[in-house]
Amino acid sequence: MTARRRRLPVALFEGILPVDKGGVSQEVIAGITLAALAIPEVMGYTKIAGMPVITGLYTILIPLALFAILGSSRHLVVGADSATAAIMFAALTPLATAGSPQYVALAGMLALFSGAFLLLARVLRLGFLADFLSRTVLIGFLTGVGIQVACGQLAGMFGYARVGRGPALQIYNWAKDLGKTSLTTLAVSAAVLLVIILGDRLFKRVPWALVAVVGAMVASAALDLSAHGVSTLGTISGGLPHFAWPGIAAVDYAKIAGTAVSIFVVILAQSAATSRAYAAKFNEDFDENTDLVGLSLANIAGGLTGTFVVNGSPTKTAMVDSAGGRSQLAQLTTAAIVLIVLLFFTKPLGYVPEAVLAAVVFLIGVKLVDATGMRKVLHSRRLELVVAAITAAAVVFVGVEQGVIVAIVLSVVIHLRHSYLPSNKLLVQGPTGRWLGKPLTSGAQAAPGLAMYRFGASLYYANAGRLVEDTRAIRKNAQPPLEWLCLVAEAVIDVDYTGSAMLRAGVERLHRHGITLVVCEVPDEVKAELDKDGLTELIGAGNFYGDINNVLEAYLHRSLPCADDLTQ
Repeated sequence: MTARRRRLPVALFEGILPVDKGGVSQEVIAGITLAALAIPEVMGYTKIAGMPVITGLYTILIPLALFAILGSSRHLVVGADSATAAIMFAALTPLATAGSPQYVALAGMLALFSGAFLLLARVLRLGFLADFLSRTVLIGFLTGVGIQVACGQLAGMFGYARVGRGPALQIYNWAKDLGKTSLTTLAVSAAVLLVIILGDRLFKRVPWALVAVVGAMVASAALDLSAHGVSTLGTISGGLPHFAWPGIAAVDYAKIAGTAVSIFVVILAQSAATSRAYAAKFNEDFDENTDLVGLSLANIAGGLTGTFVVNGSPTKTAMVDSAGGRSQLAQLTTAAIVLIVLLFFTKPLGYVPEAVLAAVVFLIGVKLVDATGMRKVLHSRRLELVVAAITAAAVVFVGVEQGVIVAIVLSVVIHLRHSYLPSNKLLVQGPTGRWLGKPLTSGAQAAPGLAMYRFGASLYYANAGRLVEDTRAIRKNAQPPLEWLCLVAEAVIDVDYTGSAMLRAGVERLHRHGITLVVCEVPDEVKAELDKDGLTELIGAGNFYGDINNVLEAYLHRSLPCADDLTQ
């Protein structure tokens, strides 16, 4: 366990302090690298979100800087994210036209709602909720988002409007409208894909997405591509974002509240998972609840400055890490560069062909399809692959927001399945004296007449019946017949009311068959529960032992007089 950094009276600059003076230049270089990679990326995310292009830059200005100052993670980068952008787009397009002032206001209010939920989670110290989204369902969820995002860009890459909601309909309409293809637009898209894909294979450290965007922007201005049927971004207003309350109709508040909950869950899970991964990599501490404050105020700032929800981004975090960034100083450098772009360089962005951003987003979507993760799940946990596939299918065929709900439900189901079907074993000593687990069907005994039964989970209403069934089977299959049955309870960290009642019934049944139940390795809090429920008295206070070896010694000592009697 590493020593936690000394906290300031107010949680400020935890992701920056202490500053490694020798590494400042590397932090600045990492910040410049992040800006070079993230600027075209967040511009692409505005297409997923249905927002004006300039709002993408806003996501990596004030929100990014606020988290850098208020968060505890030294590595997490906050900004626009494909998953939350896709959820937002799916929820808001039925309410307003994408990109319209009404749509932007709804997006701002959605960010405020999400920030409020994150702040409430901090007050209630709910950072632990991030643990309830399993890695398996996150793989499936992000894969589904990747498929949806990539399919949604096909029409734009070919030069005609996207038609239909959902990947299946979008692919059908894209194929049906191939006759409308603009060959010039398709050539631009192909060139962008070629530059990024081949460039990444040859020189990974070069920001090829930025190279492609800048190259296309120069070519568009020099060759007047808009006159040849290539749609461009057009005039982009420069300057800084303005603080304003996003005014929406009262009836829309209830309509976006559910979406905000879905986004809150995704932000909580994805941000905590990313922070946790990098904290483990560098053997550092971070505080999920402190990060909730940074994420909350980042989203509130986004809602008040005309942009949309922000999230902890695994891709941007990896960008900074690969460039050598080791603290939030790199992210503050990025925010400074974005500020300069907003003040002086937004006019040239108007020449960027829309197909360029469609191609960039298409590649983002393809990279989200985690085929490697799916293969690993297949090889190690085939059943969990089904769970990941169901989650991905829900996102693709039903919707992103519904996919979040499916992901949460399946994560809980996985947890319940593991606790409902605990790994219960009979324990025997191996040749070296080490205790080994054997299947219950083996009838293995630690000594003639003594079975050591390890229950592998907390005892609660869903699995309490398993304990009774297991002990019945052990008793019936025992050869020679049981005299003692030892419950090895180190994995039982809680016993609920139903579990207590079922344990009582099991003890009484064993007593009727002349079998003594003994218990060992009981956690103190569980022993207190057994005392309160009268189970200690029923089992017998003298039948509780410290560890499994104590039980074996007591059983052998207790059986010796019986053996002597038989020889007399």
